[in-house]
Amino acid sequence: MVYRYQEWTDGLHNFDNHVVLSLELCLFLRENLQNHVSASRVIDSLEGLRRVKFPSRDTIFHAYCHFEALTDTDYMYSCINCGFHPPVVVMDLHRKGVFKLAVSDLKAPEDFNGEHDIEGFWNSIHLEMISRGFFPSGVKNPFSVPPSYTHWAPWIGSETRTSDIVLNTEFQKVGTSSSHEAKLSSVTEDRLLDELAKQKVGVVRKLCKACSIDSKGSRFDLITRLREKMKSRQTYDKVFQSIWGASGGWSVILCPHGIVYSVKFNLRAESPRDFADLLLSWKHMPNVCVYDFARGLVAHTNLRVPDKLPFHPHEGRLAEPTEENVKAAQDGSLKVNLPWLHERMDSVNENPHPVTGSSDHYVLYDRFHEGNTKDPKDILRRIQLVPELKGWLNSQVVEQFFANMRKSNYFLSNMSPSTHVFLMRNITHHYNTVTNKKLLERQLRHGRLGKINISLSALGQAVVAPQVCNKPRETTETVLNPAPSITSGKS
Repeated sequence: MVYRYQEWTDGLHNFDNHVVLSLELCLFLRENLQNHVSASRVIDSLEGLRRVKFPSRDTIFHAYCHFEALTDTDYMYSCINCGFHPPVVVMDLHRKGVFKLAVSDLKAPEDFNGEHDIEGFWNSIHLEMISRGFFPSGVKNPFSVPPSYTHWAPWIGSETRTSDIVLNTEFQKVGTSSSHEAKLSSVTEDRLLDELAKQKVGVVRKLCKACSIDSKGSRFDLITRLREKMKSRQTYDKVFQSIWGASGGWSVILCPHGIVYSVKFNLRAESPRDFADLLLSWKHMPNVCVYDFARGLVAHTNLRVPDKLPFHPHEGRLAEPTEENVKAAQDGSLKVNLPWLHERMDSVNENPHPVTGSSDHYVLYDRFHEGNTKDPKDILRRIQLVPELKGWLNSQVVEQFFANMRKSNYFLSNMSPSTHVFLMRNITHHYNTVTNKKLLERQLRHGRLGKINISLSALGQAVVAPQVCNKPRETTETVLNPAPSITSGKS
């Protein structure tokens, strides 16, 4: 009979009956990962300090993942200010957050609708981390989770998503001749060319050679030739692959306070489809989405749900795209008030947002990319047209999150796909926890309250009330406080 020692009350964590970590070491590794220090570097430092030889770096790292998988962590992924259903979100892709993946090995499924059991998928990821303690090194783990189109779910908090069934329709990114996908491809071409224009001329020249295109001339000449050649799907896919890489990076949705609400680990190059999958899996779609390819997101999402357009009115623009409105926006005289962002309105419309009461859904450009669009009507998607958002909404909050996570790419990008997604979700959870703590401390400092009660309302927002009664006051009202800068390190 094999006896497995598993007494946490002794302050120890047993990995495989041979390697036992102290809980203090596990927490020390967690803190170092939050500060972008890999487990192998931590062990190098400890070996130098203690003058002893530790087990292999991989073994200790797997033991740490084993610890995290057995820890009862509630991956809530929500902001204490915005609650479970934020009215305003900012979305973007972290292209450098990738894992090793041979996309050609992925088989397109048959008779699959893109629906995934989110709890089933993440439980299988946890099972792989746990089972590593029962199989010797070098032995194939029967519980490993390889990437596939039919079993690869994003993460969305349990209160934010509609149900445990969420969408991931990446298999439909594979070349298709349907009119639906053809229309989307023509939409995303402009964005691909914008990204191509940001590359160094040497990269563009090399890409021309790979596509059998004349590589002589200026950057403009090279991009013009590529644009003509990209009318063929084969060249289009090759350019996409070159710009974004084999693994598609992380698609994330954050609230303006810097809390991550959803993260999707793309198997293929990013497109508006990835963010549509996430938003269509939410219980309540945000009233305002900020994205660097707003027009493409609206076109894709509204095509997928034509009977009940997700983005309306005016196809997600702030005003009707008339010549008068476009000219007024260009002159700076057009203002579109959205008062329900500050005070909930009484709505008689179908399916209003629980925080704002509005059923309108807009898609705006972030400030950095609002000048990239060539459609003059897209000037009606600018943040500064909304007085309630102008000067308050930090549309670069995602870039600030990426700047923080980029410091960990050197070890995250070298992991297996299942370990990559497991650790990334875990690191993001602790990042959210720290950010929420700073937000709460900031509000308490401004409130200058004495003894207080803090609880979550039915919508997941922190309710802070003086301790004058036995039960804290419940509320569904929201005050969108200005978001602090994540990079400043100040609360």
